Parts: sequence; C-alpha cells; structure tokens
Amino acid sequence: LGRIYQRMMSERGQIAQRFRSEGEGEAARIAGQKERDLNEIQSTAYRQVQQIRGESDAKATEIYARAYTQNPQAAEFYNFLKSMDTYRKVLTKDTTLVFSTDSDLFGLLKRASAKPQTLPPAR
Repeated sequence: LGRIYQRMMSERGQIAQRFRSEGEGEAARIAGQKERDLNEIQSTAYRQVQQIRGESDAKATEIYARAYTQNPQAAEFYNFLKSMDTYRKVLTKDTTLVFSTDSDLFGLLKRASAKPQTLPPAR
C-alpha cells in the first residue's frame, strides 16, 4: 500500500511539474510578446513625434520667412528678439559684457533709444 501511495504521489508530482513548466513557458511567451508590443508602440510614437515636430518646424519656418520678408522693421525686431533670447540663455547675472560700437546689439539699442518706432497695425 505504501508503494502504491508513493507511485501515485510521484505521478501527481510529475503532472504538477509539467503544468508548472507549461505555465512558466506561457508566462515567458506572454512577457516576450508584451516587450515586442511595447517596443512597437514606442517606436510608432517616436516616429509620429518626429513627423509632427518636423511638420511644425517647417510651418514655423514658413511663417518666419513670410513675416521676415513682409516688413523690414518686423525683421529687425525679430533679429533683436532672437539676440535677446540668445543672450538670456547664455549670460548669467554676474556676466559683464563689453560691446563694440560696431556690434549689432549696440546698433539696435542705439537706434531704439534714438527714436521709438512703431510697427504698422496687424492686418
């Protein structure tokens, strides 16, 4: 009776181990599929982001170019704003600047203080 019981336990143990192995294999397959799906989703999202970014950059460039060629004063103001933005990003509060009277920024500041100019009304 003891040997029969041992054999039954051994068979049930083998069956249980087979089910565990199958379950672990299925879990590994599902995890692999999840990783592939995740990579595909991220790749698609990245491509979409790059496409949207490229389209928006092209549109912004088109708008800047149109505005730049329409009005010389607007172009000068745009150059001034871009210069100011660059200075803001690069300089700290402890930075000391020495400008030549020939520099573009000095010229812009000099013209701005000499006579205030107004831009024509927007259309």
